[in-house]
Amino acid sequence: MKNLKVGLISHKFYGTKSATIARTKELIAEAAKKGANLIVLQELHQTHYFCQRENTENFDYATNFEDDVKFWGSIAKEFGVVLVASLFERRSAGLYHNTAVVFERDGKVLGKYRKMHIPDDPNFYEKFYFTPGDMGFAPIDTSVGRLGVLVCWDQWYPEAARAMALRGAQVLIYPTAIGWFMGDDVAERIRQLEAWVAVQRGHAVANSLPVIAVNRVGFEKATLSEISPKEILSNSKKAYKAGNACDDEGILFWGNSFVFGAQGEEVFRSECESELCEVVEIDMQRCENVRRWWPFLRDRRIESYGSLLKRFDD
Repeated sequence: MKNLKVGLISHKFYGTKSATIARTKELIAEAAKKGANLIVLQELHQTHYFCQRENTENFDYATNFEDDVKFWGSIAKEFGVVLVASLFERRSAGLYHNTAVVFERDGKVLGKYRKMHIPDDPNFYEKFYFTPGDMGFAPIDTSVGRLGVLVCWDQWYPEAARAMALRGAQVLIYPTAIGWFMGDDVAERIRQLEAWVAVQRGHAVANSLPVIAVNRVGFEKATLSEISPKEILSNSKKAYKAGNACDDEGILFWGNSFVFGAQGEEVFRSECESELCEVVEIDMQRCENVRRWWPFLRDRRIESYGSLLKRFDD
């Protein structure tokens, strides 16, 4: 495909799963109407970002994984788009993954990717919930190209981007949920955001591939402990009210979803506050041209990279 039209969709949490999904569907319809043939959703887009606290009840969010897969397959088919969804997968009792699922235009599941790098930081207690992926870095073939789908924390690791590139990925995609702690000062917030943008721009340059990142927006409280997952999964008015309340403890997701081209050129970047439904056109032929001009893969000294397989080369 010479030109890829990708729809970037980012929105706040609407208090319940059903209300949030309804908003997602509205935005997918809008992106499809604008001509998107690939649509990327934000990380864990069906619910609030529950990893801010360790709570075993939150595993209930993964119990309907199979039904969620069927539903998003039907959405991909309804709008005739390749769709990248980000879901909480219950693989077995006590074994859960943060999983991106890729659907073809006809609703068929083409493949999935289980998040490999799992953070464990204040308000991002993902190691409590997610087992590291065991499917490797395998691009997924679709009607719009070979997609190198990764997830959020993976975006800090050049090894992950390179591994996808070496297996023929034609574009790198990152559904994301990252933001600011309310206690950080403005200067620190700017440093964090620009570091996040810079490292992914570097992936585009180093691999001569477009990079797409779709990040959450809005403020989410650190805890909804007074609201059970069952209420959030339903149409509970109590859950909706709690999901839209704001205090000083939580994450202000910083938006700034973007697309970089194969030379790291900025094709699109959103701002930090508004919900997003943007269709961005990517010239895929440039990837071939850039790799002819800058043959980084040709000049790699693969015989000298053994230390990359060590935790620390001391």
